[in-house]
This record gives sequence, C-alpha cells and structure tokens, in this order.
Amino acid sequence: MSTIPPDSPAGPDHGSPTSPEAPRSERERIVDAFVELLAGQPFEEIGLAQIATRAGLSLGIVRKNFGSKLGMLATFVREVDRKVLDGVDPDMANEPARERLFDVLMRRIEILSPNKEAVRSLLRSARRDPPLALALNSMAVQSQQWMLTAADINASGTRGMLRAQGLAMLYARVLQTFVHDDDPGHARTMAAIDNALGRGARWAGVLDGLCRIPLFKPWRCLPGFGRRRSRPRGDDFGDPVAA
Repeated sequence: MSTIPPDSPAGPDHGSPTSPEAPRSERERIVDAFVELLAGQPFEEIGLAQIATRAGLSLGIVRKNFGSKLGMLATFVREVDRKVLDGVDPDMANEPARERLFDVLMRRIEILSPNKEAVRSLLRSARRDPPLALALNSMAVQSQQWMLTAADINASGTRGMLRAQGLAMLYARVLQTFVHDDDPGHARTMAAIDNALGRGARWAGVLDGLCRIPLFKPWRCLPGFGRRRSRPRGDDFGDPVAA
C-alpha cells in the first residue's frame, strides 16, 4: 500500500491518499533485477538464473521475455530514452541548439543517477570486452539520434547518423566523469557536458567540410580523420551543419 508523504496531511478534509503504484510487469521486474545485479558485479558474471531469482520469476518466464542480457540492457536504455523524451522542456525551443542539447543530456544524467553504480560497472566491463563495447556503441548511437531529435537537431540520413556517432563518443567520455561525480548537483558532469559540446561543435565543423568533398567517401567523415579545422564561428552544436 502506498504511504502518505509526511508533509501531506491525510483525512477527509485534506484529500485522499495517493493511488497505489501499478504492479511491475514481468519485463520490468526482469530489467530491474538485472540492473540491480549489475550494480554489484560485472556484466559478464551475471547469470540468467541469478536474474530470474532476483526478479522472483521462473527461468522460463525470463526466456519468454528476453533472449539475452543484452536484450535486457537494450530495454533499460530505451526506457531511459523514453523518460528523457517525455520530459522535453518546451520552454527550451527558442534556445540555441547547444543549450537545447545540454538540457537534454543533463536530463539523461539525472535519470541515470539512481543507477550510477550499474553504469560504472558496465563501463568497466566494456573496457575488458570489445564485443560488449561494440554492442553498447550501437545502443548509444540509436539513443543519441533520439537525443539530437529531442534537441531539435537533424539526426536523419548519413550526416545525422555520423552526428549521433560523434555525440555517442562524446557522451561516453561524459559518463566517465559522471560515475566519479559525487556532487548532488552534478557540477563536474555539467562541466564535462559543456566541454564535450564545445568539442562537438568543432567536430561538426570538420564533418561539414569533409562531407561536401566531391566523390564523397564515408570514411572521410569519421571523427579524427584529416587535419583539425579551426572552431566554427557558431557556438551551437549542430548549427554549422544544419541541413
């Protein structure tokens, strides 16, 4: 049964108690159990039977819902995406692109905060496991396409995909700061995002120049290819290559 917050008076004269939360679905319980286990042990050591026991479900029900731990992780990532997208601030619509993207990425950090230990564990495992790192990158690129879209920055087509890949790489560095940031206000993480978006603006300028070369070759648009260009005049991430 839901409890009434201490600062919310109860009784017939003060409104009814809050409604009880809806029961968690099988999939939600499985993902919750997986993330809880991930906070305490490496990804590669978590067994499917452990997850089933933690979720209070049979192994058969776990199999019915998921084919692997990567499927559980992908579902967790999509849920984070959904929460970020549901919380887009309409008041940011008239702000510069860099400010809009900063707001979206900080919202993502806030949503991830309760699962910081799980994120830390996952980053450690990815450093030891190249196939896991590749899978995480694929998930991250898809997520960052949605984050760019939430910030009203074009994420479609080849250029949008490359933009998302670049942002995924920048955000991975931000997460390295986030997992060691003990400030409740995430001051170090905020600074890391701001610095990352500054680098992203310069990278976007490089991408813009390379993708206009005749006989376009996709590998020319990979981060770090070719000579470094000077920072574009625009400060907003995405503005120099706005379609």
